[in-house]
Amino acid sequence: MDAASDKQASNVVMLDMREVCSFSDYFVISSGESERQIKAIGEEIEKALQEGGVTPRHREGTADSGWVLLDFSSVIVHIFSPTQREFYQLEELWSQATPVIRIL
Repeated sequence: MDAASDKQASNVVMLDMREVCSFSDYFVISSGESERQIKAIGEEIEKALQEGGVTPRHREGTADSGWVLLDFSSVIVHIFSPTQREFYQLEELWSQATPVIRIL
């Protein structure tokens, strides 16, 4: 969460997914205002976790598509442009998950 905030990610939310899905414990969802910012947020998160010995199992999307997913197994990070975040509405889709943290 701090790594995303360090790159000025907006509307950062962490959802506890343990009671509603079997493939991840937490989702971290954030927004970036530009391709450059989306890329920087993703890179900063990867860098911070790699320093702790954690690397993503899988990556999807690209900054220019407006959506990047970093799968760290127990934590899945979604970084969206505002348009793509509105389109996918993950917080609504997973509304049964418990919000743990929200940073506006």
